Amino acid sequence: MDRPYRIELDLFTGPLDLLLYLVRRNELDVADLPIAKITQQFQDFLDVLQELDLDLIGDFVVMASTLVEIKSRIVLPSPEEERAEETIEAQSGDPRSDLIDQLMEYRKFKEAALALERHAEIWQERYPRLSDERPSSGKDPSADRIKEVELWDLVSALSRILKRKEIETQSSIRYDETPLHVFVEQIGEQVRREQEVRFFSLFDEETIRSRIVGMFLAILELIRHHHFRAIQEGDHGDIIILPPTDESIASKTQ
Repeated sequence: MDRPYRIELDLFTGPLDLLLYLVRRNELDVADLPIAKITQQFQDFLDVLQELDLDLIGDFVVMASTLVEIKSRIVLPSPEEERAEETIEAQSGDPRSDLIDQLMEYRKFKEAALALERHAEIWQERYPRLSDERPSSGKDPSADRIKEVELWDLVSALSRILKRKEIETQSSIRYDETPLHVFVEQIGEQVRREQEVRFFSLFDEETIRSRIVGMFLAILELIRHHHFRAIQEGDHGDIIILPPTDESIASKTQ
């Protein structure tokens, strides 16, 4: 039986990771988080995540609600808050402060984790394991991250596709029940044949939302589990899907 079109939340690493991505993409200062701008962009991503039918999407909804609450406190303070402005500033300061502290702490640990990963890769290149030192079971590909292109870049690209005018409206939804493995085989075969395929070109003739979502999940499947690669042509540029290389397959099996 084919698995349904659902994604485990750990693939998306959580709402703080999305916030950090938005900060980096907009070249913003974490310590001076522009709540209004970030809130709108976060909600745009939330719309797409709901299309993907994420498990435990509640974490993202809670963060969106938090952003809206902070935005409202900044833009529209209540009469009580206005009268007690000095007291509030003395006690709690900027309403963004707690979120900024969390984000900066998250960034610190994420950067540390990436640094450790880079050191591990360098060490592995210098001192490769002997055949009898390698684990008897292969490395779990589900633990690998999408490196060349961030997952959020792919979700952003999906958002642009779903916003096209020719995509079906909510009142005329049609469902496509093509199994996920069929999309994986079709897209994988096309990428292998053409050697590189532009992300947006895969959806040129597609207007059914459920089909678009299924194809997107198939692309994630190819990248995470079948050693395909994704690169992006500059900020917000088109994403190119590439077939696996011998080196990438070999590195996965070590």
